[in-house]
Amino acid sequence: MQQIRAIVATEFEQVNRLIVEQLHSNVPMVENVGHYIVDAGGKRLRPLLVLLSAAALGRCDQAQIKLAAVIEFIHTATLLHDDVVDISSLRRGRPTANTEFGNAPSVLVGDFLYSRAFQLMVQLGDMDILRHLADTTNTIAEGEVLQLTRAGDAGTTEEQYLDVITRKTAVLFAAGCWGAARLCGQDEQTRQGMREFGLNLGIAFQMIDDVLDYEGDPTTMGKNVGDDLTEGKPTLPLIHVMRQGTEAEKALVRRAITAKTADQIDDVLAAVQRCGALDYTRNQAQRYHDLALVQLAQLPASDACIALEQITDLSINRDH
Repeated sequence: MQQIRAIVATEFEQVNRLIVEQLHSNVPMVENVGHYIVDAGGKRLRPLLVLLSAAALGRCDQAQIKLAAVIEFIHTATLLHDDVVDISSLRRGRPTANTEFGNAPSVLVGDFLYSRAFQLMVQLGDMDILRHLADTTNTIAEGEVLQLTRAGDAGTTEEQYLDVITRKTAVLFAAGCWGAARLCGQDEQTRQGMREFGLNLGIAFQMIDDVLDYEGDPTTMGKNVGDDLTEGKPTLPLIHVMRQGTEAEKALVRRAITAKTADQIDDVLAAVQRCGALDYTRNQAQRYHDLALVQLAQLPASDACIALEQITDLSINRDH
């Protein structure tokens, strides 16, 4: 990732400075919570995708830097709200903001970050981008509600799962890449190609996240193995067990999802492994990875395009 970031190092640093600058508020609690979650680090993958997409399309300027910050603020706001809804206690290896400051401040600062993102969008002065990101933010909110309604539902299908992760995760990847193309003045075909790239990358990325919940190292991931089970999330590995497992394994997983408990996590992990559920999910992620690369093949050769290909590979070959 360091080599990839080096291609847009100056712009990436400008995005980080803009994020810190835009966290300023006369209300101390806003800055405290905002800095707490932003300073936790993370991959900054979404703003990096904006910058690399812009560079690959020929123009990475101040407008692209603002768009990258917008995408990161929207993402950070969703994290703050997610952790409250999921009652999560650990993210990126340290206590979540809601654990540290309480639920109410986390939700309200999440609202502040959403509104700050829209203030930055208005500064871009592009109605199409404002419309697209407003629609995207609305879709993400719908995805969160949809995921909430699916929690504890052991009858969730793979199609329904895909709908949730597309709305909740992939559309923000897609919006960043589409927006970069729009700001570069690219035609509709190129904009849609970049949107498809981001969408497929986002789906692959989320699928691997769901694999890592059952085989990742908590120290590396910065979260607890089995958190999804505790939240009753019927992710693809569990859906696969419900299709391919023995009656006993199906009953075990159904009970865990319905009760939202990881009390029998070792037995669930054994069922997931025996059914090949993680390999199946990885194979599905590979499909979307390949679809993403098809779109990148339409771009002119450049270091930035190679970096986008590398990010796509890393999205399915990672341990956190």
